Amino acid sequence: MREYKGVIHAHTLYSDGTGTVADLVRAAKAAGLTYLAITDHNAFHPEEAGWRDGVLVMMGEEVDDDEGKEVKGGHLLALGTREDVTHLRHDFQRLIDRINEVGGVSFLAHPLERNSKYMPDTYSWRDWSVRGYTGIELWNHLSEFRGYTTSIPKVLAIAFFPHWFTQGPWPEVLALWDRLMEEQGRPIVAIGGADAHAQVYGLGPIKRKFMPYELTFRSVTTHVLLDEALSGSDAASDERALLNALRSGHTWVGYERLGPTDGFRFWAVSGGREVIMGDSVAALPVALHVAVPDDGDVRILRNGQVVAQTFGRELSKEVEEPGVYRVEVWRRRWGRPRGWIFSNPIYVGR
Repeated sequence: MREYKGVIHAHTLYSDGTGTVADLVRAAKAAGLTYLAITDHNAFHPEEAGWRDGVLVMMGEEVDDDEGKEVKGGHLLALGTREDVTHLRHDFQRLIDRINEVGGVSFLAHPLERNSKYMPDTYSWRDWSVRGYTGIELWNHLSEFRGYTTSIPKVLAIAFFPHWFTQGPWPEVLALWDRLMEEQGRPIVAIGGADAHAQVYGLGPIKRKFMPYELTFRSVTTHVLLDEALSGSDAASDERALLNALRSGHTWVGYERLGPTDGFRFWAVSGGREVIMGDSVAALPVALHVAVPDDGDVRILRNGQVVAQTFGRELSKEVEEPGVYRVEVWRRRWGRPRGWIFSNPIYVGR
């Protein structure tokens, strides 16, 4: 299959980012990305979409119903709508239904956030009555730092050495993802969100642009697998292919600062049939296989519980129980274990 690396969830001057679309494209190209999904707050600019200097720019929206600092329902990432859907921002179920009607995909942005004394506001998802969304933002890279700002020394350290703090998706978000799939009995796709803003923050006389675009784009990414190569010229067709892969869960979340995650694979074989992450297989038993591009702590989980684990680059496990099986890979860097790869599941027994 063909593999492509990109970033979802980025902001420009159209909302609260600090760069133009051209600035983001330059950063994406320097970071080696193939696609970039720009999602400004309640702002839709389809004229900016298309292949630009070797990067496929997809223009979506981060739709929110904020009233001042009060978040009533949450923030929803909408891609592939081909229309502005912000007029539905006060009825998230109608919003999600409309996105599905026009063939788009939707993800709950930063579904659970932690706050601190210095960043007390949170924008967690609140309207848990909704159904039909494509998935959730399993790891929001910018949001993660919010919970670490517990003292002035930590705030300063985060500003200059953010990689010391990044650990992975919050455990409560991983647990939420497992629980949502169990409760709703359907696939819920996980993506990584850069939430790139490249904003300048100040603390007294000290001012610093936190997580510039290129650095952000070299951090949390979402890899997709396609049956056929992108054309590199037909933007509409290539965007549809990427959206189909995202909708199908043929993806994984990678933290590239621990090493490139290119070449990661998670697949299953049953009765001569082979499927990949995001797919379902009904016949038991099933042989699960994991291949990792470099050494790491590799784990296969069933319904959120580890059922196989090794240190290395390969792991196989034959399973005879139905369930939702996914992979996590961790690496030890800068003094502690850190999340490296988080796959979408293979749904066994369905």
